[in-house]
Parts: sequence; C-alpha cells; structure tokens
Amino acid sequence: MKSLIKQLFIPILCLFILLFVFVNADNWSDLLTAYTINDPKVYISKANAYGKNEDFLFVQNTNNFLPFSKGDIKNIYYTIVNNGWKEFTFYCPSEYVHCLEDVKEISNDQDLLTHLNNYVHPYNGFSNVKTVISETGDITVSINYFYSEEQIKQINKQVDKIYNEIITDNMDAYTKILTIHDYIINNTKYDVERNNQGESKYHSYIAYGPLIEGYATCNGYTDAMALFLEKMNIPNFKVAMTPEENSNTEGHVWNAVYLNDHWVHLDLTWDDPVSSDGTDYLQHKYFLITTEQLEEADTSGEVIVTEHQFKKNIYPELKN
Repeated sequence: MKSLIKQLFIPILCLFILLFVFVNADNWSDLLTAYTINDPKVYISKANAYGKNEDFLFVQNTNNFLPFSKGDIKNIYYTIVNNGWKEFTFYCPSEYVHCLEDVKEISNDQDLLTHLNNYVHPYNGFSNVKTVISETGDITVSINYFYSEEQIKQINKQVDKIYNEIITDNMDAYTKILTIHDYIINNTKYDVERNNQGESKYHSYIAYGPLIEGYATCNGYTDAMALFLEKMNIPNFKVAMTPEENSNTEGHVWNAVYLNDHWVHLDLTWDDPVSSDGTDYLQHKYFLITTEQLEEADTSGEVIVTEHQFKKNIYPELKN
C-alpha cells in the first residue's frame, strides 16, 4: 500500500501543480510580464542620415525608452520615426499602471501621428505606423516610409543640381529661400487630377513629383521646399491643417521656417494658384509671413481661405 502511495505521489503532485498554474494563469502572466518589464532589454540603433537633432515645443527626441507618461510615449514614437528606424521595441514599467492603454490610444490616434510626422525630415516621413503589443508586454512599432532608396537617390541628385545652378555664396538666407521658392513654383504644376480624383500617374504627394516630374499637391510642394531648407541647415518643420469632423474643408500642409530668430509660414501651394485658363502664376502672398500676416492674407481677398487653421497647441512656435 505504501509502495502504491509512493508511486502515485509524484503524478498527483504534478496534477495539483498543473491545476494551480491553470487556475492562476492570469496572475502568472502578470508576474512574467512584470519581470520582463522590470528588466527590459531595449536595443537602440543609430539614427539614419536624415535624423534631426532639433527639439520642438510639442515633441522632443529622447534616449529614455521607458515611459512614465503620455508625453514620454509621444516622444518615443517621434524618436523612432525621426531616427528612421523600421522597427523598434520598448516596454512599459510596472509603476505606470495605464501605460499600455495610453500606448493603444496614441498608436490609434492618426491625427496625432500625422502631426508627429511633420516634425521629421521628409525622407523619414512614414506612410504607415503599426503597433503590436505582445502578451509579455513587448511594444513593437513598425514603420513603412514614403520614399524608396531609389527615389531618394534621384531626388538628392536633382536637389544638388538645382541648388548649384541657382544659389550663390553671396546670397543671404532670405534670398536663397526666395530663389528656391520661385524655382519650384515656376517648374511645377498643381496636380489637379490627384486633388479631384484621389489618384494620379505622378508622385505629386512627395518631393519626387515637383522635382522630377513637375507636378505636386501641397505635400509635394512642402517636402520639396523642406529638402532645400535641410540642405541649407535652416530649422523647419511642416504644419498640417486637420479638417474638423463634418467639415467640407480638405487637409492642407505647408512649411514653417526659422529665420531671423522667428518662426514664419511659407506656403508654396497657395503661392502657385490654379487658374481657369491654364495661365501660370507666381505669388509671394504666403512667403515667410507671421501668423498674424497669414490670418490677414486668408481673409483679405474675395475668397476666404480656411486651409490654414492649424492647431496652435501642436505648433506652438507659430502662436504669434
């Protein structure tokens, strides 16, 4: 009898252990997650050639990938995109109780992600961001970028060519920006087809359109100008107007430029108006103007412009 009990003891003990683990599976999972999170292994690569060093009022680069607030999570997402990383994994600390909920909220906020995208170099601008949270708490962010390596190669060659042909060393920053502004407009047509139908044979939504094909939408104009501003080491970012819900106004994007210790607006799209008779126009109505001047320009003509109604809490450099 004792021999039988000894023989059954180990199987019965194993059965009880398995039953205990099954009943407390959630607790064990939480314990495992807490252990993983408290000892995270974050692998950090170097930024690519287009990562920006500048910090902005709304978002900043970070080297701390253990978040304790929504602001920290926002900065982590920005740093991932700004550095040109295709994939990055980080973790939530156990002390940050609502961390995973906040990650889900930010990763699903397409408006916020679009605004973050506007602060990076055009070549690091993403077309899609995917966030996956594993059972053990790994938060993996995967990025698809707009520009291919071949497009970047062609565009860089064209930017250098244009710059060397039209810019001279004796020009000040204002004159250089004006010269490039006029060149892009004089050599680009607005892609009406993409604007009206949502698609076009041209890559008008990126800098490849205006600089290689001669066609652009507001995104293409803005990216092209940003590439020259980056080449001249002039601080800049893009400003996006996000349409309000139930609004007939479409989204719009333009450049913000730091010149003479002030942030000003630069909108090539509205300085290259579409005419009914096909005539090409070149204006300077939206060339390096303050926010006050922008609002005045939008309301001083026959048509009231609403595309420049940006969120000043997201672009606080342009409040005044």
